[in-house]
Amino acid sequence: MKFLYQDSNLLENEIVETIETLKPYLDHLQKVAEDKKYIFDESSLNLAFDDQILSSIQELVGEKVTPKLKYIIDIGIGGSNLGTKAVYDALYGYADVLEPNRYPKILFADTNDPEFLGKLISRLFSQFKDPDEVLINAISKSGGTTETIVNLEVVIQNLKSKFPNILERLVITTDEGSKLWVKAKELGVEVLPIPKLVGGRFSVFSSVGLFPLLSAGLDVEALRNGALASQGECLQGGIGNPALVSAVILYLQSKNGKAINDNFFFHPELESLGKWYRQLQGESIGKVNTGITPTVSIGSTDLHSMAQLYLGGPKDKLTTFVASFKSAEVLIPQDLIFPLVEGIAGKSTETVMRAIYEGTKEAYRKNNLPFMEVILDDLSEKSLGEYLQFKMMEMMFLGHLLNVNTFDQPAVEDYKQFTKVILNKGS
Repeated sequence: MKFLYQDSNLLENEIVETIETLKPYLDHLQKVAEDKKYIFDESSLNLAFDDQILSSIQELVGEKVTPKLKYIIDIGIGGSNLGTKAVYDALYGYADVLEPNRYPKILFADTNDPEFLGKLISRLFSQFKDPDEVLINAISKSGGTTETIVNLEVVIQNLKSKFPNILERLVITTDEGSKLWVKAKELGVEVLPIPKLVGGRFSVFSSVGLFPLLSAGLDVEALRNGALASQGECLQGGIGNPALVSAVILYLQSKNGKAINDNFFFHPELESLGKWYRQLQGESIGKVNTGITPTVSIGSTDLHSMAQLYLGGPKDKLTTFVASFKSAEVLIPQDLIFPLVEGIAGKSTETVMRAIYEGTKEAYRKNNLPFMEVILDDLSEKSLGEYLQFKMMEMMFLGHLLNVNTFDQPAVEDYKQFTKVILNKGS
């Protein structure tokens, strides 16, 4: 993974000076990583090192995943499924419709959308002939998330009439000792713990992400290895630390009026990765009347819908481009039927995408728009692990610079409490 930055208006000495202010916090993060204990808010740094978590997940996958498995129904919302979906969609999910016979697939049940749930029950559940064809994984850190509990009840109750022992095909992931944990234990349902001080949006390398991804056949050890490599780099001091530099640039540019961070992914299969980052940034630093608004764009699609605004509109954005140029080779025929665009005959579509990418950067330079770049080595578990860890550490540094608690989300509780009040009134 390579990290690059371009902005003619931001001085390097300003970046270096701000990096120096983070030295005590960097020392703290190094201590967290050395201790390998779940006693700090930043304890998610230890997940990729935790072989005990991996071993328990591997053991449970060995019990629950059989050659008959077709669908993993991942029930969770926000941090409980966005990281899993980011990795799955990047490698499998975006092309699932083109590979109808590739199994197992993950289906994500997040919000309580009646249209999706209705079709899940009427079209998918009716096809099941054996309970081993389905594995249900419900994730709620608190153990009382409304959307998750509703979807869990709908899924289990609708499968129970067909498979009376369906609870044997259920795994619960939650905080140890939560109400959901206690009830699952009472019912004899398998449970996986989430370390107490690991918040949902930082939990992708815990059982939250590793269990469903391993169940679907992804290489979670490569994912962890990518995270470990990135973490080593992001615990170094100075200008060579990408998480440190990226956080400092986001901070300084926000002070310069760049209150929007547009994350521009030049791969449509990475859109869910963008949504994962959107939560990470929005929920981590959007507090005490401060914050940076994260948006997600897809290249080259959104060059035909948003480029006019980005290039010609208000200069209130800092863009982060994310791309990889190591992919499958698809050649454009030499002998064109529609010879309407010059310079494409016989070239690969990757060459075209790279030209579009470089052309986009030139347009940003021409309009004096600042941007950062993250160039992934490829689209693989290892590269995704690198990116995920890099961005989680970036957010720790950024929250510290903005003087906010990166790890809580007090305002989110407002809608949850009002929802429960309204539901209780209707009962």
